[in-house]
Order: sequence, then structure tokens, then C-alpha cells
Amino acid sequence: MFQNILSIVISLGVLITFHEFGHYFIARRCGVKVLRFSVGFGKPIFRYVGKTGTEFTLSMIPLGGYVRMLDEREGGVPEELKGQAFNNKTVWQRIAIVAAGPIANFILAVFIYAVVAVLGIQSVAPKVGHVEQNTPLAQTSIQAEDELLSIAGESVNSWEDVNLVLAGLIGQTRTIIVRYQAEGVSSQQEGEIHLDRWLVGDEPNNLIRAFGVVPWRPKVLPVIAQVVENGAASSAGFEEGDKVIEIDGELITSWEQVVSLVQANPSVALSVIVERGGDSQKLLLLPNSTERDGEVIGYAGLAVVPPQWDESLIRERHYGPIDSVFYGVAQTTKMVSLTVSSIGKMLQGLISVDNLSGPITIAKVASASADSGLQSFLKFMAYLSVSLGVLNLLPIPMLDGGHLLFFGIEAVRRKPVSEKIQNMAYRIGASLLFALMAIAIFNDIARL
Repeated sequence: MFQNILSIVISLGVLITFHEFGHYFIARRCGVKVLRFSVGFGKPIFRYVGKTGTEFTLSMIPLGGYVRMLDEREGGVPEELKGQAFNNKTVWQRIAIVAAGPIANFILAVFIYAVVAVLGIQSVAPKVGHVEQNTPLAQTSIQAEDELLSIAGESVNSWEDVNLVLAGLIGQTRTIIVRYQAEGVSSQQEGEIHLDRWLVGDEPNNLIRAFGVVPWRPKVLPVIAQVVENGAASSAGFEEGDKVIEIDGELITSWEQVVSLVQANPSVALSVIVERGGDSQKLLLLPNSTERDGEVIGYAGLAVVPPQWDESLIRERHYGPIDSVFYGVAQTTKMVSLTVSSIGKMLQGLISVDNLSGPITIAKVASASADSGLQSFLKFMAYLSVSLGVLNLLPIPMLDGGHLLFFGIEAVRRKPVSEKIQNMAYRIGASLLFALMAIAIFNDIARL
């Protein structure tokens, strides 16, 4: 819980601060007096007043922020300060100030991706472990041990690449080409896949699995790395280094078999043969029982020796300072395109609203990415920054995009939209945002 909270506070804190700084910076460049720069909502826990009179605050609820500017529409403005009021600036200056927040998020994403590129990008080659039946990939001749090279014309060098390409294919009806390197064959192979409104209305937990591929993983041998003290395995006499040979007469060749048999037999005695120091030892294991997802399963209190990966499947790329910037721009552009496409598909009904996520899911993903290492956490922050920028540009009143819509109309008509229409639009926009937030939070709770 603490890690979830800390991860989301750090992530959103950085992204919101950068977003609001974009508004603040351009407002100051345009001569607008900024009254308050706030990160978070609610009661301030930190306050500082700068030389220009701007009040900088850090508030209790870190789920947003705002920049409050001098504006005659929000109260009286002294005659000598009217030139610094937001509403008295040209429409193009106001457009620049409002657009600066989302643009700042895109710039931050480019920077984060560039940092990741300089640090080095390590990934696992998309080698196939198994192809599921009755799935799109089953339409091809690809087999276990083959390596994916491209999907629908886009090259894939890692499972992350595969996932992003597949996300873009949701809802499509088309024929795509999958290219792959078959095991033991020098030339590249290819196969056709016919998609028909793929995953429309579904809420896939794993796009790669839904496409039909189980990623290759090194075989986990049943060799014990650790025995939990006072656990069932400890009581049975297991020791570190033991290799499980047989359980209840079933020959054991992988750790998955051990896990499956133990979980299937809670509080049931199992006869286990292990190899220890070149000799066979017979042990009697009585798995403890626990409840998981409403089902009683057994557990023994054992940890396995981690498998060794084939080094040829570990791909690592390093970029120089200039190339890293180009990489950052390319990745940010790709994520912007994917986000916009996904929103469009949701509006068309091709993607279910069940896929909307709220703060709980974001916190869980932030925590999980932090667990996976610095590279994963930075990539998550970059994607979240892109999402924040795109969502703020949606033409919904109350969001930056809604303000830009009104200013755009004003630029064309050469006169502002009436306050009556704007106020009505803001009320509708607020209702829409609260509805979307309610759906997202409901989805979060349902996933729990």
C-alpha cells in the first residue's frame, strides 16, 4: 500500500508540476500576472510567495493542479494591472498559454524516453513458446521456438513492441502479414492473418495471449533454492539443492509440475523423491492449505533456482545524446498516435469503456513498474505524461482542449463565444468528466 501511494505521488507530482509549469512559463512570457501556482488540491501544506507576487503552493490532494492568473472575469482588477490580465491578451497569446500545458507533457515524455535510451534499453526478443489454438496467430504456420520479426508491417524487436502493435490492431477488420524467423531456417517466413473486428467489446488482460502467442521462457528445473523455515517442506526434510525427481509416482521434469501437484493437494500427503548429493531420498510432504480467489490450494514453502536465459535473446541498445532525442521523439509520437487511436475506437464502440482506468489502477501499475526497475518506471511515467497531454487536449469544456476550442472559434469569428454559451458548455463538460471519472473508479473497484 505504501509503495502504491508513493509511486503514484511521485509520478503524478512530476507530471502535474511540469504541466502547470508549461502554463506558468508561457503566461509569464506573455506578460500575464500569475496569482497562484498550485500542485494538488485542497488545503495547502506548503506555501511560498515569489518576487513577482506569485503564490506557489503544495496541497494535500496530489491528483491535479492549477495556475490561477489575473482575469477580469473572476473579479475586479486594478486599472494599472489590466494589461497583465489573461482576458486582455490577444487570442493567439491565450491559445499559446493554454496549449503550453499539454505541450510540456509531450516535451517531458521526449526527455524521459531520451534518458531511457541513454541509460540503455534492455529487452527480450519475441521468441514464441507456444501458439494457442483458435487464435489469430494460429492461422499461420509459426511454431514454438520461432521469433517474430514484424506484424502488420511494423518491426518488433521485443515483447513490448509486439504489445504496442497489437494495441493498434484492436477493432480492425483487415488482412495483415506476420513475418518471423523459423528455428533452423535461414530465410524469413511469413503468414497471413485475417482479422474481423478483433477484440471488439472485449476487455483483454493480455493482448499477446489474445493474439495467440505464449512467450518463450527458459525451462525452470525443479531444483530447490530455498526452504521456508517452519513450512511444510521444512517439516518434510527438504534441503537447498534438492532436485525433485518424482511426486506420487509422476516423473517430474519441470518446476511447473511441482507447483501444480502441490496446489492441487492441500493437506494431502504426497510421496516425493528428491536427488541429493547423487543419492535418492524419499520424503513425505503434507502441503499446507490456503485460500486464493475463493479456492483452497496447497503450498509447501519452497523457492526454485531461477532459470538461465539464453543470452542471444537479451537485446540491449544504447544511444548517444543526439540519437536518444530522436528516439524520444519517435516513441512519444508513437504513443500519442496510439492514445488518440484508442480514444477514437472507444467513441466508436470498438473498445469497451470497461478498459477505462482510474487512480487505483494507475497506482498499481506505477508500483509494479517501480518493482520492475528504473527503466520500467521511467517508461510508465513517459506514457502517463503522453496520456495526460492527450486527454487535456480533448475538446471538452473545463479541459485545456475545451478552452482551445473556444479560442479557436474566437480567432475565426474575430469575437469571443458568449459567456452564456461558455458557462453552459462548462457545466456539460463537468458532468461528462465526473461521469467518466465515476466509470473509471468503478472499473478500478471491479478489478479489485
